[in-house]
Amino acid sequence: MSNTKIVMDFIEAWNKMDWDAVVAAFSEDVVYHNIPMEVLEGKTDVAHFITTGMDLKSVDWEVLSIAENGNRVLTERIDNFYLTDGKTVSMPVMGTFEIEHGLIKAWRDYFDLATFTSQMAP
Repeated sequence: MSNTKIVMDFIEAWNKMDWDAVVAAFSEDVVYHNIPMEVLEGKTDVAHFITTGMDLKSVDWEVLSIAENGNRVLTERIDNFYLTDGKTVSMPVMGTFEIEHGLIKAWRDYFDLATFTSQMAP
């Protein structure tokens, strides 16, 4: 399976809110950096962040561009989160995934925190 396919399957799992499949895509020692936030290390901490972060009704990550270079896959996305309280958070994101042995070993997403917080404000 190509590294691009691994990442696209991961994104599809997000869109289905299939948290078991999302977490299964990570290596045990995964490093997740949601830049500009703190780095998370290890599958347990990353899984906890993902499954408790927001009260989601649905997710729709739109992939605008994707490129593979060796074990790295770069994505340009619009990440849309639909919350149970009726809010929608939509953010442009650049993501880098490093794949090792068919699993995501490192994941870095670059986005503007102010874009996120302004949409979460009451």
